[in-house]
Amino acid sequence: MSGNLGFENTDTILSENRIFAPPSDAIENANITAYMKSKGFDDYEAFYKWSLENRFEFWEDMAKGLHWFEPWQKTFEWTDKPFFQWFVGGKFNIVYNCLDRHMQTPVRNKVAFYWEGDEGETRTITYEQLYTMTNQLAKGLQNLGVKKGDRVAIYMPAIPEQVVALLAVARLGAVHTVIFGGFAASALSDRINDAQAKVVITADGNYRGGKLIQLKHITDEALQDTPTIEKAVVVRRLGIDVSMQEGRDIYYDELLKDIPEDTIVPCEPMDSEDLLYILYTSGSTGRPKGVVHVQGGYGVGVYTTTKFVFDIKDDDVYWCTADIGWVTGHSYIVYGPLMNGVTSVMFESTPTYPAPDRLWSIVERFKVTTIYTSPTAIRGLMRFGEEWPAKHDLSSLRLLGTVGEPINPEAWMWYRKNIGRNELPIMDTWWQTETGMILISPTIRQPLKPGSATRPMPTIEADVVDKNGVSVGSDKGGFLVVRHPWPSQMRTIYGDPERYKTYWETIPDVYFAGDAATIDKEGYLRIQGRVDDVIKVSGHRLGSMEIESSLVSHPAIAEAAAIGKPDPVKGEHVKVFVILRNGFEPSEELVKEIKLHVRTTVGALAVPDELEFAPSLPKTRSGKIMRRVIRAKELGQEVGDTSTLDA
Repeated sequence: MSGNLGFENTDTILSENRIFAPPSDAIENANITAYMKSKGFDDYEAFYKWSLENRFEFWEDMAKGLHWFEPWQKTFEWTDKPFFQWFVGGKFNIVYNCLDRHMQTPVRNKVAFYWEGDEGETRTITYEQLYTMTNQLAKGLQNLGVKKGDRVAIYMPAIPEQVVALLAVARLGAVHTVIFGGFAASALSDRINDAQAKVVITADGNYRGGKLIQLKHITDEALQDTPTIEKAVVVRRLGIDVSMQEGRDIYYDELLKDIPEDTIVPCEPMDSEDLLYILYTSGSTGRPKGVVHVQGGYGVGVYTTTKFVFDIKDDDVYWCTADIGWVTGHSYIVYGPLMNGVTSVMFESTPTYPAPDRLWSIVERFKVTTIYTSPTAIRGLMRFGEEWPAKHDLSSLRLLGTVGEPINPEAWMWYRKNIGRNELPIMDTWWQTETGMILISPTIRQPLKPGSATRPMPTIEADVVDKNGVSVGSDKGGFLVVRHPWPSQMRTIYGDPERYKTYWETIPDVYFAGDAATIDKEGYLRIQGRVDDVIKVSGHRLGSMEIESSLVSHPAIAEAAAIGKPDPVKGEHVKVFVILRNGFEPSEELVKEIKLHVRTTVGALAVPDELEFAPSLPKTRSGKIMRRVIRAKELGQEVGDTSTLDA
């Protein structure tokens, strides 16, 4: 994100799909209702207004639902803007709240995860078993020298050991950085090096959608240029032969073989503001940015929003279909559900393998009550028709959710009709890696509007403003902002606090989300997408500059620009424009070679669907490529202000 908002007139990109479909029935939410009544409210609007005026009391009440080794001395401090602190002086460990505090309650014997692998194999893990596995790995990591503050990289498939890895690292007070298993070696090494990770935890390999992914081989390639890595722990997911470097690599089972099952490694009491994890997300510059989340505030935020958004009940079987390599997985597969003692489903494969009813078969088999998935997945499954979900008994479902990008009304209506029996509410949620938790979502007694994430959560003061920070009013386009920090908000960009400041300085004194939005007369927000140079493919954020950096590392390419184009399935797909070096000529063979190059240097998600050879690219006088101009021309839109273009 940069200080330049990217365009002056949001109306040019906000004119599509302005009309909402008819609203659905309002939803009920027992958890919010109970809290409202404890504060003397029956009317949600009055309660929401109270929450804005009494935000610290609200978050204190939420924090008291969790275990603290020592109470906080001050709820909020914002003396060094834009940096702030929550629960100042409190001592906390998120893993104690995920596991230890449940060991003296009936949750101990409850299923924590039903896991299903790519080929349909299953595992069932209780909270007590997860507690045992976490303590054993924590001890194993201690034996490797991991201690409070060390960074540990996690590059794994969606298996239970991946959850255990996060919990074991955080239990020790170390800092995890999870790298999505679809990234290539260079992207992995970049993130390991930025975090200066000491240990990496990976697997020999895995199958995803029937395709073999050689994780250990990719890790070995990445570790050729990662001087801080001392040890690599390898889970035998497939049991295949892989290269093991003596003195550096150790199999997961061998690390744990002499550690008794009754081993207990006490949770490290952490300051509320101590680092919990670094998660790399693409930005508008070439280098991925390491978003920093901390133990206390993040824990309170995801605990609260899991409970309130999904109205968690004791007998729920909850399924967030995301990958733990993204923030959705951190917040709403691992930490939020475990702190609430809920039973979750964890899934290794893809929605269409081996058939387009894979998701619905899992819902039926495990009697899932809540499913939280992406609009991309829904649009992808829509292509196969209504007959696939109709094959399955989905009557266990009581709540639907979406995450990762705005959901178009057509997909919303299909989801509600075919999965929700035309009666289930859809929790269309808006939030970001940087926000840590859901900020905008349906709550109680609010009619749902297809395509709208509805209203902000309690205490969240969201608005749509112009470039000067002035509210634009109803049914006009503008920039989505939030006017006050919340507990789970990122604290900084790892190693680059100046980059963090741009979130608060692009539009002064408010958090600028980087998204365009509209707000209607009833206060319902409609998110329109990014205004910076991030491309969102299937809910995953890819930096234009990261893709472009990969392209220009190819010997044939002199310059490159990457943009996102609307895609009926993926939300956006990547199109690139390249200028060839002298001596190279366009050809289909070269296109294939360039796409393979992007796949191997960044990853499969970044491979462009379209590639165009261009004689020149629009630039500013300072040499910056004007991607918004390229995108506007590509989509047949007004290009806006071009006064800074180099003539």
